[in-house]
Amino acid sequence: MDNRPIGMFDSGVGGITVFQEVRKKLPNEDIIYIGDTASFPYGSKSKETIIELTKKRIEDLIQKNVKLIVIACGTATSQALEEVKKLYDVPIIGIIEPTIEYLQKKNYHNIGVIATTGTIRSKGWQKAINDKIPNCLIQAKACPLLAPMAEEGWIENEIAKLTVHEYMKEMKNVEALILGCTHYPLFRELIVSELSSNVEVINTGEMVSNAVELYIQEHNLKNMKNSEANYQIYLTDTECNFIEVAKILLKDEDIVRHIQKI
Repeated sequence: MDNRPIGMFDSGVGGITVFQEVRKKLPNEDIIYIGDTASFPYGSKSKETIIELTKKRIEDLIQKNVKLIVIACGTATSQALEEVKKLYDVPIIGIIEPTIEYLQKKNYHNIGVIATTGTIRSKGWQKAINDKIPNCLIQAKACPLLAPMAEEGWIENEIAKLTVHEYMKEMKNVEALILGCTHYPLFRELIVSELSSNVEVINTGEMVSNAVELYIQEHNLKNMKNSEANYQIYLTDTECNFIEVAKILLKDEDIVRHIQKI
């Protein structure tokens, strides 16, 4: 039993897609979320900068006495996860490994990945897939406009439709498409409409929630309190559209009650 909260962070509102899935899977668990809105976007930054930002956010969460940390960000997972695991004793879960384990179970061998420029450049997804699924055909595509559009709340307008259409042109023949940035589930319906019906579009938040649940069970970390779960959301800069987009995603008009500046 461990009544401490789960910690998670992202560069902005994208990680709320992971927050949402963890909350559904583990409704009794408290969650502390940090949106590093002052440093958004991570996807265009150097690996060294991303590692430093990741360390800072992890240290913020450790100070808040979390029992495990979810890196709810594709860029930070691909470029900083292995480095920070060496530095901190707290268990840290990224979005890549749980997703690859799922792909193995499904026996997919023609896989598409869309992510930020930094993530695709790092080849984090490609290396992880090749390590676990030899001889897999991987189509990787950087989609640098999607995360900034998500932060602006441009997820259903004509610009979003045209942008997704352009990015999806090369992804017609895959068996599965990984949404390798946690902002991208906000465009899921538009992405699905561009693909054939037999392509599985994978929301990494679902995979992460399964991994968190399993880790909590295996390490006896379940929150056993009977009261309603407590959620805290911290932003490094509140002058942004985070609240408006989070309202849409969580279907919670009163989300502002959970938000404060770190």
